[in-house]
Amino acid sequence: MVEGASSTEGPELPTTRVVVERDWVDYNGHMNLAFYVLAFDRATDHFYDRLGIGLAYREQMQSSMFTLAINVDYLREVFAGDRLRISTQLLDSDAKRMRYFHQMYQGDDSAPVATNECLAVHVDMNSRRSAPYPQATRERIDAQLAAHRRLPVPERAGRVLGVRAQAPGR
Repeated sequence: MVEGASSTEGPELPTTRVVVERDWVDYNGHMNLAFYVLAFDRATDHFYDRLGIGLAYREQMQSSMFTLAINVDYLREVFAGDRLRISTQLLDSDAKRMRYFHQMYQGDDSAPVATNECLAVHVDMNSRRSAPYPQATRERIDAQLAAHRRLPVPERAGRVLGVRAQAPGR
């Protein structure tokens, strides 16, 4: 369930509120990884709506955003009934792509329980190929990017997956 998604975290970050549903809990008793992604996806929808590139944009402009890649970090368990808030920060953009970062918090806690970094591309729905943003869209995105660049970059942004080599015998 998504609640009042119009509040902001800090001066400029859009915030989406979600309650962990019982059906989202797995056999380990905590929210299943797929539902973290679902909650982050709802935050993406809210963020796109605020940028004017959501569902209405798709219908009016015959263009949409497609996700190219995501990186999710699960930092702490959450459980059925927990109230979550997800802040979204735009980190980078070019003529047809954007990179943004979600941080999920439990209740009023200031330590994230999960993070999600996303890379998305603007797509012309008629050709189903990437296409530059129209000028007015680009101006809205650039304005949001300028505001968000005044904020610190989240600590986990840009993280690369890997396995550290260990000494033999470990």
